[in-house]
Amino acid sequence: MPLFNRPDGTPATDVAPFRRMMPFLMQTRTESAVYFEQDLDLTKTQAFIDAFNATHERRITVFHLFTWAIANVLHQRPRMNRFVVGSRVYQRDGVWLSYSAKKALADGSPIVVIKRKFDPNMTFEQTVDFMHGDLKEGRSDKKSHMDKELSLFLKLPAFLLRFGVGVVRWLDSVNLLPGGFIHPDPMYASMFIANLGSVKLESAFHHLYEYGNIPLFAALGRARLVPVVDEATGAVTSRKVCSVKYTFDERIEDGLYCAHSLELLRKMVENPEAFMASQAQGELARAA
Repeated sequence: MPLFNRPDGTPATDVAPFRRMMPFLMQTRTESAVYFEQDLDLTKTQAFIDAFNATHERRITVFHLFTWAIANVLHQRPRMNRFVVGSRVYQRDGVWLSYSAKKALADGSPIVVIKRKFDPNMTFEQTVDFMHGDLKEGRSDKKSHMDKELSLFLKLPAFLLRFGVGVVRWLDSVNLLPGGFIHPDPMYASMFIANLGSVKLESAFHHLYEYGNIPLFAALGRARLVPVVDEATGAVTSRKVCSVKYTFDERIEDGLYCAHSLELLRKMVENPEAFMASQAQGELARAA
């Protein structure tokens, strides 16, 4: 057991001996990274998006559905919501997602990074409202908590800043970094999502950050048409898909559990209406 408690998680108690040993053998996220690509069929997804946007003021994209889906998956599959610090595997306290956006679609426009906790009982509409609010605030002229901290730190000479970052990383490794430092920091989250499709780019494999404790990175690409062969007739048709590329710290859980989790994610994004209906039925059953 660790000497000190962490403000963002508790030691995972159901980790197999081999997996408990892995952080000692593979000490960084870089050498523990596994890469995976997934194509999402947007046929039903786009129909849902068009119907939603026709009846709601806040418009949505695949990005909103993906974020809603991964938050649900991390609640349903909690062993994906773990991280490694100080050679130990921890269960994260809550589902926290970080995502980035450009303040404007221009080369010189800065990137804003947002972090939010997603509760298990959040509906899709609530998720959309929170995300729109977060992005509106992030794209405003108001300085975030992180911007204020960075502005202060960057006034230090380079050698002092390097020393300070080293101290922060050491405090984190021994569970002495305060919660007030961790909770607003977007590098301490369940997953980082980059919506490259919003700037018309293809998805790309992204590295995991050694700073912080994010074990999952997802990059969404733009929606595009691809040729598809009909298995019944052999005819070639086209279908709109979105490619997602994942980077995964394999020390937190085995590949099969991860693959099954991403398969659940795919089904939720490809047929969101069915999952929202089942979610609503579950809520009615609990209220009865």
